[in-house]
Amino acid sequence: MVCDKKLGRDVIFFDGGMGTMLQARGLKLRELPEQLNLSQPDLIESIHREYLEAGADFVTTNTFGANPWKLEKAGLSVSEVVGSAVKIARRAADPFGGRVALDIGPSGKVMAPLGDAAFEDVFDSVALQVKAGAQGCDVVLLETFTDLYELKASVLAVKEHCDLPIYATMSFEASGRTFFGASLESMVLTLEALGVAALGLNCSLGPAQLRPLVERLCELAHVPVMVQPNAGLPVMRDGVSGYDVTSDEFAAIMAGFAEKGAGVLGGCCGTNPGYISKTVKAVGQRQVTPRSVPRRTGVCSAAKAVFFDDTVIIGERLNPTGKKALQAALRAQDMDFLLREAVAQQEQGAHVLDVNVGLPDVDEPALLKRAVTEIQGVLDLPLQIDSADPVALEAAARIANGKPLLNSVNGKEESLRTVLPIARKYGACVLGLTLDEGGIPETAEGRLAVARRIVEEAEKLGIPREDVLIDCLTLTASAQQDLVRETLEAVRRVREELGVRTVLGVSNVSFGLPRRAVINRTMLALALMQGLDAAIMNPADAGMMETVAAWRVLSGRDRDSQDYIAYCEAHPEATAAPSAGAGGPQKAQKAQETQKKLSETGDLASAVAKGLKERAATFTRDLLESLPPLEVVERHIVPALDSVGRDYEAQKIFLPQLIKAAEAAKSSFEVLRVALASDPDAKSGEPVAPVALATVYGDIHDIGKNIVKVLMENYNFKVLDLGKDVPPEAVAEAVRQNDIRIVGLSALMTTTVVGMKDTIALLRRECPEAKVIVGGAVLTPDMAEFVGADHYARDAMETVRIATKLATEADANVD
Repeated sequence: MVCDKKLGRDVIFFDGGMGTMLQARGLKLRELPEQLNLSQPDLIESIHREYLEAGADFVTTNTFGANPWKLEKAGLSVSEVVGSAVKIARRAADPFGGRVALDIGPSGKVMAPLGDAAFEDVFDSVALQVKAGAQGCDVVLLETFTDLYELKASVLAVKEHCDLPIYATMSFEASGRTFFGASLESMVLTLEALGVAALGLNCSLGPAQLRPLVERLCELAHVPVMVQPNAGLPVMRDGVSGYDVTSDEFAAIMAGFAEKGAGVLGGCCGTNPGYISKTVKAVGQRQVTPRSVPRRTGVCSAAKAVFFDDTVIIGERLNPTGKKALQAALRAQDMDFLLREAVAQQEQGAHVLDVNVGLPDVDEPALLKRAVTEIQGVLDLPLQIDSADPVALEAAARIANGKPLLNSVNGKEESLRTVLPIARKYGACVLGLTLDEGGIPETAEGRLAVARRIVEEAEKLGIPREDVLIDCLTLTASAQQDLVRETLEAVRRVREELGVRTVLGVSNVSFGLPRRAVINRTMLALALMQGLDAAIMNPADAGMMETVAAWRVLSGRDRDSQDYIAYCEAHPEATAAPSAGAGGPQKAQKAQETQKKLSETGDLASAVAKGLKERAATFTRDLLESLPPLEVVERHIVPALDSVGRDYEAQKIFLPQLIKAAEAAKSSFEVLRVALASDPDAKSGEPVAPVALATVYGDIHDIGKNIVKVLMENYNFKVLDLGKDVPPEAVAEAVRQNDIRIVGLSALMTTTVVGMKDTIALLRRECPEAKVIVGGAVLTPDMAEFVGADHYARDAMETVRIATKLATEADANVD
């Protein structure tokens, strides 16, 4: 019987953990599960059948890790492994009327600028898997991703190489963030804009821990929600790894997810056919519970979503028009200058950053692409990608992390034909300018007509109305005074009649007039009264920022004036930069000069915290003129790293910012090492202590271990990186030969926990003075105690703190 369930109408059941079943059938340590598609196809087919007999509507191919990086090391090709897996799944599914999902997991690489995997490298890897297997499948399942950037590259690879529906899931931690800091809101905005058929959560946690995340996801997503939890949290029973949730408990919680509106249910690690069978029975053959989710205009980075329900400030200063210093920096490809300007605007209160690198004598597509890559590697603000060149827009939109805003399209036929498809393909909002072949209409009616055309053409391409914003274009009051009223009227009518969000570049209105700041903030207030949603402005302009803060109070958006009071406390009038209209132009000029000096000087700690590598190196050289190298380390670098670590642990920043701060510190240390080489006290600058790091035998995942290495090196530890899949004997020998007293071991898979226990047992016998810190996705404090570790670290920063304490204690004992 053919499965006639429809996505979005009926609850659909997926299978459970293929890896769990293979381990139960004797999968050996270090043996590739995907290789069994060639060596034991009957085994794989029998597991698929068991899940289908349990009631699964879909089985997923045994191809989770079938990427070229992994398979080529084993002498296997993607085409033969994936092709065989699809045939096996198809043979199993067809007699049941079942469906087949081509399973693609993350690459195991860290993407640039944080790692060495380029966007197109990941794209090409996924494309290879899709070309090898899509033809025999019903959908493509992209699962267990923690980096939204890698997931975007993967979605694009699928879309460009087949027409199958895409189901996409990410692994979230209990904090509501993925390992790389992605939020639920950003995941939904990005994936829905890219056109996935279903999205959701899988792995990392059990159903109980996922409950609040699933409930929140059902409030955010407009497409069907997919949930595939683990069978609880990892535990050890009688020396065997397992999970702490029974199949009955699992099924009961899954039934609750169905009641909340989840439409695709299955299992991940630890869920065998018994879990799926009981889930199918508990949920029943039912239709999806309806969910009412409002449509909202929003843009996002991976970590931060900005919705236009409230007034949005778009920072305008990354635009070379009229800015000689920025023009020079762009021609010199001085990315550190751009990053400093971007960071300053974030600190001054911008919610979104406009990025424009348009100069006549630069390669704009390449430069815009690089600027976007560098900025999103340091900041978590969403970006407005600004260019009149469609080629540059596409180059940057493709590699933008999250959901950007494209600036801009207009009512000209050529612009509509070239720009709108870019927004549709790459999942972006688009800003429409109310001009066409006839120029800017003089009347509000004329601009409304252009706006209507832009919105309608966007909808024809599948761009929803909420993803179109309109700029009614501010004209100069000095030359076109009567048209200012038309602009304001156009803003009101676009909001009321088209129901889309509006944007204005406000400062154009004052061009050619004295005391421009007075005109600008008055225009802003008038526009906000007409329904303006976002202003492209300078967030360093105190008068403009105060106008927005006051408007939010008077319009009722800032309840009890709490944000306004906080703003005033953070920006007391005595220290705020006054406008030219409050104290005269001389006072305003002096304040601006002071502000410029402060923004240009800064300090080393600030440069490290913000991830500004070149700036950190420059400040280090400056400090060395008056301080010895070790004082620079102790008074500036270590406090900065400690502060960044605290912010990371408090979730004020996320993994990308943590790594960029470590890289900035590294650039500072490179300067210091040269100075230390000629310093009489250089011996005091030797590494704190030697540390050995390894991913344990049988485990080929090393992202977490590599992040720990970067951080520890910047805390001046000498790190001996033993790599991944390291046998216990190799760990013990390295520790003994190098007289290492601190060892960090990582494991991602439950099957390798026993290998971790064996490694620690060997260290106890041969290197009893060594202290062992363990961490990894499957580790818990109880698991750490089971394997015999001295310390459990929940993340990279805690590893550094524990190691620092151990090194300090060791030094004290020596003294």
